[in-house]
Amino acid sequence: MRFFDRDNEIAYLRRERSLASKAARLTVVTGRRRVGKTQLIQKALTDEPCIYLLVTRRSETDQCVDFLEKIKAVLPLSVYGKGMRFGMLFKALMEESCKRPFTLVIDELQEFWKIDEGIFGEIQEHWDRFHKESQINFVTCGSVNTLMNKIFFNEGQPLYGRATSRMTIEPFKVSVLKEILSSYNPKFKPDDLLALWTFTGGVARYVEELMDRGFVTKETMIDGILDEHSFFFDEGKSVLVQEFGKEYGTYFSILSAIARGITTRNEIEQLVGTSIGGYLIRLENDYGLIARIQPIFEKTANKSSRYRITDNFFTFWFRFIFRNADLIELKRFDVLKAILQRDYDVFSGFALESFFKQKFIEERRYTRIGNWWDRRGENEIDLICEDAFGGSLDFFEIKRDKTRISMNALMDKATAFFAKNPQLKSHKISFKGLSLDDM
Repeated sequence: MRFFDRDNEIAYLRRERSLASKAARLTVVTGRRRVGKTQLIQKALTDEPCIYLLVTRRSETDQCVDFLEKIKAVLPLSVYGKGMRFGMLFKALMEESCKRPFTLVIDELQEFWKIDEGIFGEIQEHWDRFHKESQINFVTCGSVNTLMNKIFFNEGQPLYGRATSRMTIEPFKVSVLKEILSSYNPKFKPDDLLALWTFTGGVARYVEELMDRGFVTKETMIDGILDEHSFFFDEGKSVLVQEFGKEYGTYFSILSAIARGITTRNEIEQLVGTSIGGYLIRLENDYGLIARIQPIFEKTANKSSRYRITDNFFTFWFRFIFRNADLIELKRFDVLKAILQRDYDVFSGFALESFFKQKFIEERRYTRIGNWWDRRGENEIDLICEDAFGGSLDFFEIKRDKTRISMNALMDKATAFFAKNPQLKSHKISFKGLSLDDM
């Protein structure tokens, strides 16, 4: 798949590189695995002298031998001595950066944590010694967010406070997904676009896997994802086990419950069979995989709060792949496909709500966007969007099929909403329906 979007990110990285000629820069680039961090960095920075080093779980000495060869291809650097350590290489690079500008990219930096935590102390020592005279554009990149946050933003760590900038790479916007799909399938239907959003959430690697293999319609996407040799079957586990470590079983149980629509803490605890408060906090604050949501305009957290998975792909993976691992083991892909096709309309209906929410966020039409439901669950509004400056409040009912949208039902729910939020009655009120046709 050709390179799409990321103009703002490329401009930012190049601006940081330009600033490095006056003062050393240390940029921390994070983002979930498969989102396209490496490709972005290479697109933005390899047009000028750039050393790219990828850290893997090999011995430090073995990696440093390879690193030195890659460095020599860009800079006339010589490092001597037995038992080569990364600290030796980094010191030599910092010394060289006092003479000439260049970019150093270290990808998957967090892997050093598994090799030798002392490496970060060595980086700090040489950074502190040379960075005032240095012209280095030092870019670090990592996929395990918990470790990257710990390395650079935990007060007890050597590199705390050394980063000069931070950039988090997000999945593709819905407008970009539409551009990508139209380039591969100019006659795509709205349901094809919704399927791409539902299954990938805009994560670059997943979009690329589908587009490059010709899976450009809803039907072919389902066939490709559930193929016997599918890349997607092991993906959820391979991405998340490194984040969760030995306790991944409990985390997986929680995420599986949320993906199935079990969204309150009490309900999840009943299913998992243990207290999960700490797990929920870490899933939300450390891993960024779930969000605690409450009815829009609710001032304080209450028992109405719900949890949702923030990543469409993981919602899909836990709902259909993880939950039906036995079918995959038995190679009953026909049954798995029948289950997905049976449940797809309802499942993608929730994704359609998130699609329009994301679309409105990108369009910057509103100052507040959210869902609303009452405590009894008798009234629920798909989206309420406020423009505080314009004094407007728009109520939306969202259905795949526009013929199932009822404005009268939406108005009745709004009556219940205003009973709880009478201060908002002075807004300019509108009621609207959204369906596949509006994508």
